[in-house]
Order: sequence, then structure tokens, then C-alpha cells
Amino acid sequence: MKKLLVFMLKSIGALVAAIGLFIAIVFIVNIISSKSEQGKIIPYGQSVLVDGKNMNVTIQGKGEETVVLLPGFGTAAPALDYKPLVDDLSPFYRVVVIEPFGYGLSDVTEKERTLDNMVSEIHESLQRLHIDRYILMAHSISGIYGLDYVNKYENEVSAFVGIDSSVPTQDGTDVPFPAETYKLLKKSGFSRLLMKLTPDQLITPTVDDPTREQIRILTLKNMFNPNILSEGEHFIPNFKAAEKLTFPTNLPVIFFLQANDTETEGWTPLHEEQIKNSVHGKVMTFEGGHYLHHTRSKEIVENFREFMNEIK
Repeated sequence: MKKLLVFMLKSIGALVAAIGLFIAIVFIVNIISSKSEQGKIIPYGQSVLVDGKNMNVTIQGKGEETVVLLPGFGTAAPALDYKPLVDDLSPFYRVVVIEPFGYGLSDVTEKERTLDNMVSEIHESLQRLHIDRYILMAHSISGIYGLDYVNKYENEVSAFVGIDSSVPTQDGTDVPFPAETYKLLKKSGFSRLLMKLTPDQLITPTVDDPTREQIRILTLKNMFNPNILSEGEHFIPNFKAAEKLTFPTNLPVIFFLQANDTETEGWTPLHEEQIKNSVHGKVMTFEGGHYLHHTRSKEIVENFREFMNEIK
């Protein structure tokens, strides 16, 4: 019995030591890799001073009208993520991609990611660029920020376009965000390990290998940073704050939605409800996933232009 007990204790000790060594290796590899990747980031766009911090934006195209693109939650590099859509829009419009704080090449801010802060920072970036009339195009969670935005700056926005955009009344908005768990994954290096083991979680449009690699590097850099975590923690109050907001009646609004959303009940009717009082409102659905701008950019641009021409 003594020999068996000693053997079991040694085995447990060896197992604990092995687990500890594995955790230490994951942690160290993440630190070394993160430092190495910092030097591999290829700059793009331009910096705009917003509230004392640098916010990165890209501008492409020379059309008379301006389209401002806002990203979905946690999009690591919005300017690269939107590339197919920007390329299809830019022959007809000047296209501005905003990378909010904590996204892309923008700084991280100490300010909480409240609806008011997010919207005012986006507006300030456009003011700095001397852009005072534009079409707002928003993906996913930016549908909430965009709804608040068009109510605050109604005289500046000429139309709103939602790309599978969130609505304040959708299901699941009251689920607490597990910020501490994500923070631990980030600090320990296990978020990097998980991405290595399941590379499919890296969501990118169809781009060349160097661009895809930049998205991967920026994903690991920005994943679960303080601003992304703060934004997640503010999901509940931000959705709540937008619940009573409606689109201005005379503002043209068009939604491009995935046809078969199995995650959110009544996805299309929820958007139809948003435009029920709009003079110019439209909902279109396409086969595809949540990132329609990756796979349906040409159809989005074609139908968006038709919509705008009908209004004119």
C-alpha cells in the first residue's frame, strides 16, 4: 500500500508539474510572439487626433458623396475586413473606414465604451477630417451606435445602411459579458493557442495571403484588449439606451440581411419594424452569413446605388 501511495503521489506531482510547464510555455510563447509580430504590422490609413488619442481611418475613392463605414464588434482590422466592399464602393463614392479606439491601428483609450463615448468619438473623427455630410453604413453592433448617431447628428447623415446590423430589441442582449474569462485567455496566451488549434475562427474576406496574415496579427494584438472588453461589458446598457430610439422619418434607410439567421428569432421582422415609419425604408435579404460584406459586396453596392437613385 505504501508503494502504491508513493507511486500515486509521484504521478500526481509529475502531472501537476507537466501542466504547470505547459501553461508557462504557452505564456512565454505568447509574449515572445506578440513582441515579434509588433514589428511585422504594416501601417495603413492615417491618424486623426480624437480626444487626445490617435484614431486610424482610411479614405479611398473620389466620389461626390461620402460613405462612412463602421465595424462590427471585435473586428480586428476594420479597414482590411471591409476591403471587398470598399473596392466595390470606391468607383462611385469617397469611402471612409473608421477604426474606433481599440480596433485596427487605433490607440486604446481609458474611456469606457458607452454609447455616448463611442458615438461622440466617431463624430469627432469626421469633424477632424472636415467631413460634414455622409451616408452611414454599419455592420452588426454598429447598428446600435448608428441608430444613436443619426438621432444626434441628423443634419449630417444623408442615409443609413445596415449590413446585418443589430437592433435594440433583438434577443440575447441581457446576457452578461464574460470579460474576466476573456481577459484571462488573453493574458495567459491561451487565446493564441486556441486560434492556432482552430484557425477557422479567423474570419476574413477573400484577400491575398499577406493581407490575411496582417488580419491574423492584428486579431491577436487587439483580441480582448481593454476597449473590446469594455465594449462587451457595456452591451446591456448600450442596447438598453437605444431601445426607445427610432430612425428619423425622412432619413433613407436600407438593411441588407442574411436570409436565414438561425441565431436571432424574427431577424427580418425586427428590421422591418425599424423602418415602418420611414418615408424611404427597405429591407433586402441575401443568402450568406453574418459577414455579408465579405461575400455579397457587389450585390450590396448595386442595390444600394439603385436605392439611392430611386430616392433622388
